[in-house]
Amino acid sequence: MANKALSTRQKMTIRVEPSQKPPRNPVALAAKARAGGAGPHAKPAAAERQAAKRLLAKAKLKPDPEDL
Repeated sequence: MANKALSTRQKMTIRVEPSQKPPRNPVALAAKARAGGAGPHAKPAAAERQAAKRLLAKAKLKPDPEDL
């Protein structure tokens, strides 16, 4: 028996500390806050064109009968 030394009402408990997040980098936060600093980059023009092309194909535009 593992709890031989403990009395009958005492139970051996294992305390688990909550995991702490590592400290954030203050230099990176300051750089991100500046205008034109870090952050997500803009999509390339080719990606924008491809997305627009997909939207047009998905919409399946039909010619207006008044234009004919």
